[in-house]
This record gives sequence, structure tokens and C-alpha cells, in this order.
Amino acid sequence: MSNAREALIVEALGELAVLLDRAEAVVPALDAAAKAAVQASTGLAAQAGALDGSVASVIRDAKAQAIRHLARRTDELARTAAEAQARSMKAAGQQLFREELLPAFQRLARSLDDRGRKHRWQTWWAHAATAAAASAATWSIATCVLPTH
Repeated sequence: MSNAREALIVEALGELAVLLDRAEAVVPALDAAAKAAVQASTGLAAQAGALDGSVASVIRDAKAQAIRHLARRTDELARTAAEAQARSMKAAGQQLFREELLPAFQRLARSLDDRGRKHRWQTWWAHAATAAAASAATWSIATCVLPTH
């Protein structure tokens, strides 16, 4: 039994030696894999930095475009509002003229027209009175100064 036992021990030691050889062979592969992982991580970090720059550039462009769009729309809305306000003010002015000023001007024109008519009659009466007075004076002079037959 001791031979069998020794044979099993020798066989186990041989397998242990093979296992250790394999473990030693895996260490450089693990080191290479670790170095590759570190390099990949460094590359990914660099790419992430470039991606961050690209994303930041896209965001800047999007912000600039959004600002231009907002400025354009604001200008359009301001122009539209100014035009609407001008139309509204024009309509209000026309309505004010029609409802308030025009009737007042018409009353003033009628009043001036009435005064003009009165003034014309007064002028006519003044001329008529002057003519009558002149005729009376002429008749008086003529009857007093001129001999009668």
C-alpha cells in the first residue's frame, strides 16, 4: 500500500507541478490583459474627453441656434405688435375724430355760418341805412337849397 500511496503522492505532485506551470504561464497573460485594460481605459478616457468636447460643441451650437431663433421670433413679434398697435391707434384716432371732433367742428361751422349770415344782414342793413340817410340828406339839401317852382 505504501507503493500505491507513494505513487499517488508522486502523481499528485506531478499534477501540482503542471498546475503551477500553468499558473505561472497565466501571470504574464494576466499582466498583459491588465496593461491592455489600462491602455483601453486611458484610450476611453481620451475618447470621453473628445466626446465631452464634441457634446459641448453641439450644445454651444444648439444654444446659439436657439438664441438666434428666439431673437428672430422676438423681433417678428415686436414688429407685429408694433403694427397692431399702430393700426389700433389709427382706428382709435379715426373713431375719436368721427365721434368727438367732427361733431364739434360741424357745430363750430354752423355757428360761424350763422354769424356770417347775421354779419351779412348787418352789413346789408348798414349799407341800406347809409343809402337811406344819404338819400334823405340829399333830398333835404335839394329841397332847402334848390328853389322850388
